[in-house]
Amino acid sequence: MSGNPGSMRDLIAHIAQALADKPEEVQVREVEGEQTSVIELKVAKGDLGKVIGKQGRTARAMRIILSAASTKLRKRALLEIIE
Repeated sequence: MSGNPGSMRDLIAHIAQALADKPEEVQVREVEGEQTSVIELKVAKGDLGKVIGKQGRTARAMRIILSAASTKLRKRALLEIIE
């Protein structure tokens, strides 16, 4: 990661596209606040289960990766999966 402003958004997009059957329908939006960024992830209805995973494990793993990346950039980031 280069540390550019879109890098956390790009990271989540890359992971979601790798998991999705319809990677072209993956949409990632970053809403930046002063202290916190919210990364909004939207995928095709059929890919929602793949992105969330059994008992939310995949989503939790993505949040952990995002947390580690945002710590490196000294900014807090939250992942919201939009249905």
